Amino acid sequence: MKNPDLRLLFPFVFLLLFSLSLHSQNTSDNLRKHITYLASDELEGRKAGTKGDSLAATYIRDKFRAAGAELQGDNGFQYFSLVAGVSQGDGNSFFVNGQKADVSVDFMPLSFSSSATVDAEVIFAGYGITGISGDINWDDYASADVKGKWVMVLRGDPEPENQNSAFIPLATDRSKALTARDKGAAGLILVSPSGMEKKDVPLDLSYDKTVSDAGIPVVSVTRMLASKILRLPVTAIDSLEKIMLGKVLPVSLRPETKVKASTDVIRQKVISRNVMAVIPGSDISMRNEYIVVGAHYDHLGMGGAGSGSRVPDLHAVHGGADDNASGVASLIELAEWFGKSENRTSRSLLFVSFGAEEMGLVGARHFVANSPVSLKSIKAMINMDMVGRLNAESPVVTISGTGTFTVADSLVDALSSTAAFEVRKVADGYGPSDHAAFYGEGIPVLFLTTGAHSDYHTPDDNVDRINFPGQVKVTEFVATLSTGLGNMKSAPIFKESGTRNQAGHYGRNLKVTLGIMPDVSGGETSGGMKVEGVRKDGPAERSGMLKGDVIIAINGLPVSNIYDYMSRLGKLRAGERANIEVLRDGKKEVLIVQL
Repeated sequence: MKNPDLRLLFPFVFLLLFSLSLHSQNTSDNLRKHITYLASDELEGRKAGTKGDSLAATYIRDKFRAAGAELQGDNGFQYFSLVAGVSQGDGNSFFVNGQKADVSVDFMPLSFSSSATVDAEVIFAGYGITGISGDINWDDYASADVKGKWVMVLRGDPEPENQNSAFIPLATDRSKALTARDKGAAGLILVSPSGMEKKDVPLDLSYDKTVSDAGIPVVSVTRMLASKILRLPVTAIDSLEKIMLGKVLPVSLRPETKVKASTDVIRQKVISRNVMAVIPGSDISMRNEYIVVGAHYDHLGMGGAGSGSRVPDLHAVHGGADDNASGVASLIELAEWFGKSENRTSRSLLFVSFGAEEMGLVGARHFVANSPVSLKSIKAMINMDMVGRLNAESPVVTISGTGTFTVADSLVDALSSTAAFEVRKVADGYGPSDHAAFYGEGIPVLFLTTGAHSDYHTPDDNVDRINFPGQVKVTEFVATLSTGLGNMKSAPIFKESGTRNQAGHYGRNLKVTLGIMPDVSGGETSGGMKVEGVRKDGPAERSGMLKGDVIIAINGLPVSNIYDYMSRLGKLRAGERANIEVLRDGKKEVLIVQL
């Protein structure tokens, strides 16, 4: 090996694997005990902010302490608040010139609406966009004085066919609300043209996992109600869109209609926490450098709409034995292993079990914003998420982030030579788990997983499906990897490999495609949509999707044809994770796609 640090790894590799293997049965029993408790009905799926979430965190904290690790933060906890969901209160109403409309039928407040009452005139302001894209200089507010008024706008933008339009980031519902507020509007009314929503229904009150509200009331209305407000025929909304797109010019109207509306959105604010403990390094000159070893402990609770469950209509405990009680169990065992003085590494190891990962990496993002140690002192982060289902027949562990520091490939290759499974490397440092928050801060990352499966995000992700002997092997490998990073004389040097900002690239390809060529004919497939091609380095390829796969569901919702596919995909946003079920050679596979 050319790198002298890598030569130093081999004695640790041999010693560590030999030592751990002597206690593999004990490790397997411990893993089973941890996962059995964390995935039990008592913890009710460990949803962030619940009693089960708190019980899980306490269990992990106590195991860290028993291992001899030094608890960080508030007795091992780093608390943070989050919004776990939204619901409509009893105070939602909408009157057009005194005529009442029905909530959920004619109108609906959006999740980021403020709760307020506005009684004001309505101004129609096209798409509600001000900006420039190529040769198009568009300003829907140029001739519309909306101060103190309701502003009604169409969803969408003036360049619906331009995949890289500069209007795209301005055209989100939230962005339009911000623009309306900046222009002095008292409230925003959104209406979907039929090309965007065939059914004439208001948008759902679905939580967008963003805590802050828009600062003004935001309401979605049907085209029927919008036409009444504008005093125009029922086809007015589509006609107005056609005029704007045809002439490439904004349209504003002042129908002299008054709307009195109240929005009442209830945000369920809860408290969760990260669990943190340090095992100090053995080398005084390197002790103030850290390797973070992490795994999230939260899951989906009892499931239900908006939970992320792939069976959202089923109210049942989603135990999450593999996702991610398995990663936490391995984390606890690693803390116990490294807690022994003879196993300590030169650098300090900071063990973190993150809360609210399923809510959008909330805990990990809070950690990097409020780290108990300087981020500059964190030299690498190892993340374990779903490490309990190693395939006994064809064992494979995927390691992402191998392009994020200078010696990553060599290090992983060296350690893989003694591994009891195939290692598949992915260079990208951005992905669907907590390590993404660290990668975004310029910290080298490695993300290990045994992959998704048909039980993923369902109540069937139970303890009896875990391959405990396989998980012991994965845990041993992470111990070896941690030892290697913890003892290297020179700290890893960060390299960028994949975008560091999940919202950093705007384009319809991030909003509405997976990076595949779909079978638009449907001629060869029934009950799904065939993938005719997969774009290199696109979200689908990174998830493991292959040409010939048949997509049968997205986020638990069935896909029977190209139309279902486009409809499901159109509801996703850049930066989200999508759970894609495919048929491959007659067998179901579940892929986790980071958009």
